[in-house]
Amino acid sequence: MEIPEKKIVYSGIQPSGTFTIGNYFGAMRNWVPMQEANDCLYCVVDLHAITVPQVPADLRRRTYESLAILMALGIDPEKSILYVQSQVPEHAELTWILNCFSYMGELSRMTQFKDKSKKQGNNIRVGLFDYPVLMAADILLYQTDLVPVGSDQKQHVELCRDIAARFNQTFSPTFKLPEPYFGESGARIMSLQEPTKKMSKSDDNVNGFVSILDDPDTVIRKFKRAVTDSEAEIRYDKENKPGVSNLMEIYSCATGDTLEAIQQGFEGKGYGDFKVAVGEAVAETLRPIQEEYKRLLADKAYLEEVMKKNAQRASHIAGKTLAKVRRKTGFINL
Repeated sequence: MEIPEKKIVYSGIQPSGTFTIGNYFGAMRNWVPMQEANDCLYCVVDLHAITVPQVPADLRRRTYESLAILMALGIDPEKSILYVQSQVPEHAELTWILNCFSYMGELSRMTQFKDKSKKQGNNIRVGLFDYPVLMAADILLYQTDLVPVGSDQKQHVELCRDIAARFNQTFSPTFKLPEPYFGESGARIMSLQEPTKKMSKSDDNVNGFVSILDDPDTVIRKFKRAVTDSEAEIRYDKENKPGVSNLMEIYSCATGDTLEAIQQGFEGKGYGDFKVAVGEAVAETLRPIQEEYKRLLADKAYLEEVMKKNAQRASHIAGKTLAKVRRKTGFINL
């Protein structure tokens, strides 16, 4: 029997703060089984993080924390290549080369640039404008097949394909054209305070999101304050009962129960009881993750060992691609 060829999967996360249960249930939880059947690279993209102002000490701290969280969630640095972006210089060099194959017009059409640049006023940073080219370099360095993304990043993967195709056509086939990967649809977790809006760690209202690192009391308190409706029926109806429907989806993610089973199980019970049950289920789901996270974070030497070893693994692969690109571009490889 022919063994199917493994796909190369690439995903990056910014060390820009604590991840929420929306990040976990919606995407990150699906990364763990992917590393069993694919060759996965998971990157803490600290170069992307500095497109907005950062306090250096905070960025360093969050880089360690992000690595520890990914490992606590189940990313195995022996099975996957788990590394920090700035420790692999090939990313920066390929970005400059790809800049010379990218057009101002296509970058200015990026939706995220339009949204984020409004917050920077007149002093818009070049890095924010150029962010998608760095993302293209991240992906193309490893001859990636699949890029797990949310719908908000699909446009960036399409641009990556366009830049790669342009380079390939100018010289000869060099880059594999990656595909966006939506995978098994993880739940789209909404804000606990505005259930028609996606849960976000940047929400001004801290009661709108639950962090992966929130302690049990905080988790339960936030769920007790969750917005529902004036009815007292626990029923899944996304349009008319968005708050309760969101809580049901979260409970389903935490327990594995179907929406139908949840509705039956809480029939005749009030919202107060249900909110506490959801909070307790989420707190219990997060407990082993938090315990492992604390253990890993206490061992800074081990985290640095993982960083160093995996940066070398990533650089070995990236260097092969970059050598081809340099030669085709006309640079001298010594």
